[in-house]
Amino acid sequence: MASTDTTRPAKEGGDLAGLEAGLDALETVQQGRTPFRQTLVEKILPPAVAVLLVLAVWQGLVSFEIVDDPTKLPAPSDVWHVVHQAWLQGELLGYIWTSVSRGLSGFLLALLIGTPLGLLVARVKFVRAAIGPILSGLQSLPSVAWVPPAVIWLGLNNSMMYAVILLGAVPSIANGLVSGVDQVSPLFLRAGRTLGATGLKGTWHIVLPAALPGYVAGLKQGWAFSWRSLMAAEIIASFPDLGVGLGQLLENGRNASDMAMVFEAILLILIVGIAIDLLIFSPLERWVLRSRGLLVRS
Repeated sequence: MASTDTTRPAKEGGDLAGLEAGLDALETVQQGRTPFRQTLVEKILPPAVAVLLVLAVWQGLVSFEIVDDPTKLPAPSDVWHVVHQAWLQGELLGYIWTSVSRGLSGFLLALLIGTPLGLLVARVKFVRAAIGPILSGLQSLPSVAWVPPAVIWLGLNNSMMYAVILLGAVPSIANGLVSGVDQVSPLFLRAGRTLGATGLKGTWHIVLPAALPGYVAGLKQGWAFSWRSLMAAEIIASFPDLGVGLGQLLENGRNASDMAMVFEAILLILIVGIAIDLLIFSPLERWVLRSRGLLVRS
């Protein structure tokens, strides 16, 4: 009996050591750097192939005269020529910067307003009952609907642009945070109160970190609404003092019946939207998911 008792702790110690070694091995694999070839095949090649297929279909529609009217569908080379000319004339970056600077500035303002508003709606029952349905209704309202009243109230200036962005983005950011707070486990809140994290301290250290996945989803949607709201405002409310952004470029192409310019504007709007998502929101979302063990680094 004595020998059995002495060997059992040794065996348990060996099992624990093996388990610890296995966990260390798993952790080492997760932290390894992904080979470039794997990244190329899994992340770079698929969208590149998709873009090439779209260009091939586009060129085929023009070459085989399925759409034989260049005023309706220009060739990809014609659109590239317009983009190249804008670059040589030093106007291309100006178009992009005018819209991107407005969009990001308006989004940051929406972030500063939507975050405390979302916390207030999520944590105060009376406020949720009072303005929660209004926020949901505003989120479903098309952003273009705010352009005419914003022009009448504020005139043709940048303030009007920012007002349209705020009215489009704030409800999405606030509702995203409300959704994230609603999904916080009550166990976290009780544990926080037990440790003395109440009031603003509990909100900062417990509620916001736990609600990050829903909050980040709201931020992504808020940026999408910001960008679309800005494009609607630039298309409808054109004025020389506002400069030429991407929405104004699109409207200029329509007025001139220049489909190459129209496609130039559409492609630039699409590229900027994708770039902002890839450079800012996708890495932020991956970091949040990985920090919670929901996304394993391959």
